[in-house]
Amino acid sequence: MSAPRVLVLYSPASYRGNAFLDAAKRLGYDTVAGIDLPPELAERWGVPLALDFADPEAAVDQIVTLHAADPFDAVLAVDDRATLIAARAADRIGLPHNDPASALAARDKWVMRQRFADAGVPVPRFTRYPLDADPAHVAGDEHYPCVVKPLRLSGSRGVIRADTPDEFVAAWDRTRAIIERDGVDPDAAAILVEDYLPGVEVAVEGLLTAGTLDVLAIFDKPDPLEGPFFEETIYVTPSRLEPAVQTAIADATARAAAAVGLREGPVHAELRINDRGVWPIELAGRSIGGLCSSVLEFGLGATLEELILRHAVGDPLPHPQRAGEAAGVMMIPIPSSGMLKACSGVEEAAAVPLITGVEITAPLNQPVLTLPEGDAYLGFIFARGDTPAAVEHALREAHAMLHFRITPMITLGTH
Repeated sequence: MSAPRVLVLYSPASYRGNAFLDAAKRLGYDTVAGIDLPPELAERWGVPLALDFADPEAAVDQIVTLHAADPFDAVLAVDDRATLIAARAADRIGLPHNDPASALAARDKWVMRQRFADAGVPVPRFTRYPLDADPAHVAGDEHYPCVVKPLRLSGSRGVIRADTPDEFVAAWDRTRAIIERDGVDPDAAAILVEDYLPGVEVAVEGLLTAGTLDVLAIFDKPDPLEGPFFEETIYVTPSRLEPAVQTAIADATARAAAAVGLREGPVHAELRINDRGVWPIELAGRSIGGLCSSVLEFGLGATLEELILRHAVGDPLPHPQRAGEAAGVMMIPIPSSGMLKACSGVEEAAAVPLITGVEITAPLNQPVLTLPEGDAYLGFIFARGDTPAAVEHALREAHAMLHFRITPMITLGTH
């Protein structure tokens, strides 16, 4: 019997593509990497399969043609830009998949909010405005505090809290500039404004099978995310919240996935908890980003990527209960925008008790950007220990050992 054949879709900047390819190799699966590049650049980059995610129809046609010649057992999206293409391709091929409309709803914050509201899932007051609207006029109609958001960018890019009309206008202009620099999608040429939700925030990692959600992990986010920007730093699991609250989080995630219409594959959700309940704020039809998945281990030592791949091709799964001790990851924040010139203290950080790894992913002599414009981190710190509190303490201690030299970027004018 031949090994399962899986098409893995991701962008060149993704941290996650290699993790899935390595996991597939351990499982003995045959994989094809479909990377987001214009086909004419495939040879220059040494990419066997280049797919232009900016042209979804052409990318799907390309996948269907490849499937006809050598069939795939699964089409798997690693990051947000690939989810809709994977859903459309799997639909045409006849593989288990999420409905393409549901994949879109999990990418587009406006569509997601509408689906939540229609299904009775808690959602803050929200309004969609055209990108060319006058922010000074809109500011007079809004409640404060509020949050300004692009419809389809991820990683908190362009997400800004405003507490006053003046702050709103400044936030709007900044978010609009970020959207325009990214390239305006005609279907998403708008800005979402919604009431700010106070409370603690958690992340949920799950796996859907025929609409039933298995919660794989709940991550606490011990650093407050109150704005004006929303940079994530520390994730720790298992959660220290009360069992009843964790049950409510799992239920809210399942309801959110059902409202959007997701039925198959990985789910990554962000939720806020306050005295008014549990509020899903983001839901993605893919697994956790960055290198964060490396802290998760399941029955028989399986990684998250192995679990997702097995599920995608219909192979039996190890028990999806998270194995081992408490674990955590710190996404190392970028303290200032500029040119990253030096990094020190990595060996000292790695020597901190409970730290299992320190990986600096930002290359030297390259520009780095803070939020809300940036979409990356300087690197990642990993830890394991007996308790979530001990893991969190180790991550903070290791981070204090790291020092980065970032020089301001100099823009030369023309005369």
